[in-house]
Amino acid sequence: MARAWQFLCLADILNFAALRRHLGRTRADQLVIDVSVRIAEVLPAARVLIVGRSILELAFEGDTIDDLDAALVRLNDEFGAAFDLDGEAHQLKMLFAAAAAPVGNTEDVRLAEEAEAAMEQARIDQRTVVRDLSAGTPAFDRLTLSRELGPALANREMFLQYQPKVHVRRQQISSAEALVRWQHPTRGLVLPGDFITLAEEIGEIGPLTLWTLEQVIADQKVLARDGHDLTVFINISGQLLAERDFVQIACGMVEQSNAKIGFEITETAVIRDPEIAIRHLQQCADVGITIAIDDYGAGLSSLAYLKQLPARELKIDKMFVLQLTSSNRDPLIVRSTIDLAHALEMEVTAEGVETQAAMALLTVMGCDMVQGYLISRPISFDAFRQYLSDDKLKGTEEQKSTLFTRPASFWKSA
Repeated sequence: MARAWQFLCLADILNFAALRRHLGRTRADQLVIDVSVRIAEVLPAARVLIVGRSILELAFEGDTIDDLDAALVRLNDEFGAAFDLDGEAHQLKMLFAAAAAPVGNTEDVRLAEEAEAAMEQARIDQRTVVRDLSAGTPAFDRLTLSRELGPALANREMFLQYQPKVHVRRQQISSAEALVRWQHPTRGLVLPGDFITLAEEIGEIGPLTLWTLEQVIADQKVLARDGHDLTVFINISGQLLAERDFVQIACGMVEQSNAKIGFEITETAVIRDPEIAIRHLQQCADVGITIAIDDYGAGLSSLAYLKQLPARELKIDKMFVLQLTSSNRDPLIVRSTIDLAHALEMEVTAEGVETQAAMALLTVMGCDMVQGYLISRPISFDAFRQYLSDDKLKGTEEQKSTLFTRPASFWKSA
């Protein structure tokens, strides 16, 4: 019998760093495997995936959202007791966060974003956090959000986070993506999945994107003074690709500032009106804006449009990367996509890189750049400046050895 609800839960070993100091790096790296075995014993119906050195992902279904609450209670009870590690008793401080939605009502990507947001809030509150995505919950009241979205820019509720991309062969930070966030005064953090589509519907996506571009240009000047010459990418709605006025204003801002800016666009954005979109993207490329194709493979991929776009970068959607080392088909898709992009003289970025194993396989496949939690989650601008400054101060060999092994304390302060 089909279940009515789907759940995605994240589990984090909060005291992983302390345990690693006590157990040693080799034994500590096996700890997440021990935890996955214990979780599978508690929740045998859950699909458990290791997504980091201290983070696991649990996917399962239930008849009601109460089934999720019951599962979380069992997990907290299980890890409340001491954990036997090679004959020694150790206390694992586990933190759980989850997203829940009726089956068929929510895309997997949205569910993952909400689970990640729940984990961010859980780390702040130091308690289990659950996000209920079912229709009618106050957190996702679109009518109220639509009234509040317009004034949010004027009230300085929007802010940017930056997520770096690393060049695989050079093992250097090559660029970054700027991501818009909304810190609502009463609702807390509102994710792009809740307000970007809404902004398109109510005509606010243009002002929001121009604000983002203006802020990125200002931030990039600060980075330049710090000695960092990086291209910063922003996401462009397909709706805006068809608007001549927006394209002219955006191109003028970039040309006047002489900033190194990239636009990330999805394939579906081009397919809406390919002739106008391609013409406008060419205008952007003519003023020096780097064009990247985002979420490649997640939509309706079309080679006919791909060969016409003035794109210099192709980003493989994380849905193919997250299971790269556990799937038979995903490696074939990723490898063929890399070869195709190189044949079209584009560099390739893999999104959603969260493990060393995925990183190693992508390197062998010839992937040019990687982006994901193995490198860095999205972080505030000040934390991003610190990130860049730390890497600049290190020698080349030390930089290569530590780029993918940031201490947990860094991210907690970010």
